[in-house]
Amino acid sequence: MPHRIIVLGAGYTGAIAAGRLAKRLRREDVAITLVNAEPDFVERVRMHQLAAGQDLKPRPFNEMFAGTGVELRLAKVTGVDVDRRTVAVTGRNGAEELAYDTLVYALGSGWNTQGVPGTAEHAYEIASRPGALRLRERLARLDAGQTVVVVGGGLTGLEAATEIAEARPDLDVALAAHGGLGDWLSPKGREHLRKVLGKLGITVYEHAAVTGVGADRVDIADGRAIQAAVTLWTTGFAVHPITKATALEVTGTGQIVVDGTMRSVSHPDVYAVGDAACAMGPGNKPLRMSCASGTPAAWQAADAIAARLTGGKLPNVPIRYFNQCISLGRKDGLIQYVTADDRAVSAVLTGRLAAVYKELVCKGAAWGVANPMLGLPTRRRQVTAERAAAGPTASVLA
Repeated sequence: MPHRIIVLGAGYTGAIAAGRLAKRLRREDVAITLVNAEPDFVERVRMHQLAAGQDLKPRPFNEMFAGTGVELRLAKVTGVDVDRRTVAVTGRNGAEELAYDTLVYALGSGWNTQGVPGTAEHAYEIASRPGALRLRERLARLDAGQTVVVVGGGLTGLEAATEIAEARPDLDVALAAHGGLGDWLSPKGREHLRKVLGKLGITVYEHAAVTGVGADRVDIADGRAIQAAVTLWTTGFAVHPITKATALEVTGTGQIVVDGTMRSVSHPDVYAVGDAACAMGPGNKPLRMSCASGTPAAWQAADAIAARLTGGKLPNVPIRYFNQCISLGRKDGLIQYVTADDRAVSAVLTGRLAAVYKELVCKGAAWGVANPMLGLPTRRRQVTAERAAAGPTASVLA
């Protein structure tokens, strides 16, 4: 009986992990199933572009994984039982239960309202494709002079505000940041950021703690109210609540606690990658939710699973940061170089060249997902006879 590997979620990390596993292991030894609710890959790092009116290239999974041996199961995950090693899903055949020997949890995250009153009812989000399309439709109906307020001064907020302002110069775009504008960047980075936002006519509200969102306004803790025809909420991400209902060891936010190989510290047959995982990086700091963290984590998990199943050498590649890539519209950008633990250094790349750099990074990430069988050694590893004879459970717990 082949060793059953189920990968939950086909975002960047899940799709990469599934493809890398198919490359590392032989089809005679493993059965890899990729579970995802949508039939197409979503380039989440481009959702601000989609919302601003740009069309993205479709990337169907059935084409991406054709010939790989990965079985695509279109279904929504409704539960995980780590004691029975089963996953509950709902798809075209109704409710089903899938059994696994090794589970890769990569369901990612969604938008986080932070519990601010009115956000869920009145704000828009771009953490998902449906959310971006909903915002796109609303922006298309706005008249000139109406105000769009982007709440959140992180990477997502900056990219969304500049993208919208560039695409719709007839609108009044504002950015409400909880702290100072780009306060984590280097002085050169902050200077360029202010220059670009000023050129695009974006009004910036710094140290603006939002306490409520209404149908036509955003309320600030100091008593101010910013008028808003549309409010876009970009204050971070929240993981799916499924993990909190399991016996897995999770953090207070529901992230699965993993070791350096992305293996659950409480259930060794479960691996977690991407936003759903709490993995430690350089300086013993948790890796931030990002594609920059998720992609190498997916490589690490897939290589570790293959090594444990075949008796190979476990990967020992520390995950570290090199830069933060920020698009500021289609014609400008900011590449902030950082230390291994993600602290800004003085060096930056700005302007048109930075925009090209960021575009190449986005294309490279999508290429890595769309070509899961390329870029790796051609020889697949065979599950060792001793482990195969011991059965699927013994082979993964080694």
